[in-house]
Amino acid sequence: MPLTVLLVDDEPLVRAGLRAILQAQPDIEVTGEAADGAAVLPLIRQRRPDVVMMDVRMPLLDGIEATRAVLAAFPDPPKILVITTFENDDYAYEALRAGANGFLLKRAQPAEVGHAIRLVAAGSSLLFPVALRRMAAGRTNPRARALLERAALTGREAEVLRLMARGMSNQEIAAALVLGTETVKTHVSAVLAKVGARDRTQAVIAAYESGFVTPG
Repeated sequence: MPLTVLLVDDEPLVRAGLRAILQAQPDIEVTGEAADGAAVLPLIRQRRPDVVMMDVRMPLLDGIEATRAVLAAFPDPPKILVITTFENDDYAYEALRAGANGFLLKRAQPAEVGHAIRLVAAGSSLLFPVALRRMAAGRTNPRARALLERAALTGREAEVLRLMARGMSNQEIAAALVLGTETVKTHVSAVLAKVGARDRTQAVIAAYESGFVTPG
């Protein structure tokens, strides 16, 4: 079964370009389009996409609020990949903090677009960890610091979180720590539960903003 994608962007040319790129991917299918975040919820109910590609800047409901709405409306929401023009976009970072699973630059190459969709859908590694590190640089959050302190991660879980922040997949973490992949999955699940994160992106943001991991 192909991965199904919903495109959400207020620029018709951007949507057309993304559709052309994704239609060339044998394992990806575009299942619908919207010009604003306000149209996202009914389309998700109708089309049940695996991934929503969401522009962060839209006139009626931007990608940040639309992301919050999606996560609040669905117990098992689709993955959300926000698309932005600027790499160090505060809007994109706030969308990630709101629960988006990753971000993609509009100038990305066609191969990167397909790769991003697959990676976000799989959820086994962090999308563009270096760019996320740059976005997080200089940002602190006392609530995140308190959360990480209360999480009481074991030594192994702390190691796993640090490697997650470097963008390593479960398989790469397993190789680095000489563990089985299933054991790593168990540790990752424990980290997400203790940190109260929906996915790796949320856990890594908390790790950066708390000072547990230092960007750079």
